[in-house]
Amino acid sequence: MVKWNKLLLITASMGLLAACDNAAETEEPAEEVEETEAEVTTGATQVRVNDEDTLLEGLSSDGAWIVIFEDDITTDEDLVMVEGFENKGETERKLALYAQDADRNVTETFTLTAPSITIQNENTRLQNGTFVGDVYVEANGFKLVGGTIDGDLIFASEEFEASSEIDENSEVTGEIKVD
Repeated sequence: MVKWNKLLLITASMGLLAACDNAAETEEPAEEVEETEAEVTTGATQVRVNDEDTLLEGLSSDGAWIVIFEDDITTDEDLVMVEGFENKGETERKLALYAQDADRNVTETFTLTAPSITIQNENTRLQNGTFVGDVYVEANGFKLVGGTIDGDLIFASEEFEASSEIDENSEVTGEIKVD
């Protein structure tokens, strides 16, 4: 009887070990998928701004490629939209001074007031809404899309100015110049 119990125990243990081994094999691909997903989306993809602290964080190197406003913001700080951000593998940043619905229709626009903002990331868009202050562009591909700059738009070089786009629904109330 003891022999039968030992044999039954050994058989049950082997079955349990085999089941555990199969479970470990099926879990590996899931871990690989999670690692791959983590590599694709490194860092924050968006920062929602509703006060000066979240604004400063969103524009910094700890921020995100898109800075989305939820209200009007005023600051006494000279702002810098630092470089080093990408969207879907392309160098890009966006200052979204608006809210939108599920169909991407603009439902509300916001105003950001600061002495200045310096754009250092290539292909940065200032989209919808109003920036009150001067905008300094130190990178290629700046775009003003459906927005207003209530101040001067100053490019650090002729190259940066030539690569910029201001759409027909946008306005710059001050001078557009190269410094």
